[in-house]
Amino acid sequence: MIYAHLLDRPMIIVRGISGCSTYGEVVIMKNNQLPRLTIVVPCYNEEPVLPNSAPILQTLLQHLIDNQQITTDSKLLFVDDGSQDQTWALITQLHHQDPLFTGLQFSRNYGQEAALMAGMQVANQYSDLIITIDADLQDDPTIIPAMIAQAQDGYDIVYGVRNDRSTDTWFKRTTAQSFYWLMGKLGVNLIPNHSDFRLLTHRVVTELMRCQESRPFIRGLIPQLGFPATKLFYKRQPRQAGVSKYPLRKMLRFALDGILSFSIAPIRAVLYVGLTICGGSLFVLLWILISHLYGTVVTGWSSIMASLWLLGGFQLVAISMIGEYIGRTFTEVKHRPRFIIQTDTYSPAFTSSHSDKISPSEDHHIY
Repeated sequence: MIYAHLLDRPMIIVRGISGCSTYGEVVIMKNNQLPRLTIVVPCYNEEPVLPNSAPILQTLLQHLIDNQQITTDSKLLFVDDGSQDQTWALITQLHHQDPLFTGLQFSRNYGQEAALMAGMQVANQYSDLIITIDADLQDDPTIIPAMIAQAQDGYDIVYGVRNDRSTDTWFKRTTAQSFYWLMGKLGVNLIPNHSDFRLLTHRVVTELMRCQESRPFIRGLIPQLGFPATKLFYKRQPRQAGVSKYPLRKMLRFALDGILSFSIAPIRAVLYVGLTICGGSLFVLLWILISHLYGTVVTGWSSIMASLWLLGGFQLVAISMIGEYIGRTFTEVKHRPRFIIQTDTYSPAFTSSHSDKISPSEDHHIY
């Protein structure tokens, strides 16, 4: 049995986040009702992966239903982010084979963050709990029952966190550590070694949907919401099929999104560097003036050219950085849709029972 095989993976460690010692009764468990769960899985060119991961998630979800940990109408929601292969055809085939499988299909590729936001937005209309996980299942799905148990204990956010980065290359480990260090210095609260494997309650997703960024940095947004949170540690598994969808170019763009979305510190750093260079230039000018007064010949053509190149390069970097902020502001004020859903096989599963639909709060924006 697939699920029994997965249970051979290492045990998890539960650790609460400081400042969250006591909690009230979780909203979703009122009246002792079982929570309705939706597992959101973003997909982009996952044709080699889905035949392996879909049965594992199916068995896991059915196990939770059979053990009466979640409702019988809980779902798996695959979000096809404009794949160029047969990903959507596989999702459609799975949906026809078992109603546990549902899907959203984008009109084109919008990116993983958009796929996550779309899946959570649609699922939140009908779900008490939402779990997001990558399609390759390198994040250990066997901790999902423990995530649900933590939600029942009163946590609104349960982060899945890697206990080490042994499966990564030296370059990826080093750049990841540098990124977390830099974000910490910029005052951004991130969960180290946490990707997009997490559980969120309905009210957390409701508040998350109020964030209107056209390019949201979800890993930074969720900790800012301030709801009770905890961590579950697991061992990340090697990739079994397919290839990584995050080459160096996308990793750099992702890091830049995180830095520029949450801090103006880079602009301030440019200001401080500029002031330092100006101050140094004044001392150089004073030295040149004194040299002329004493008749000393200043032959520093090389030093002048080096200084010009240094200042020119710094100015280009500074202008480019300011341009990034201006470009992002320009993108935001246009208010274009972050994604367009072409096909939805998830919502129709609930349209026959409108009474089960969870009413969003009055200030919840569906967009």
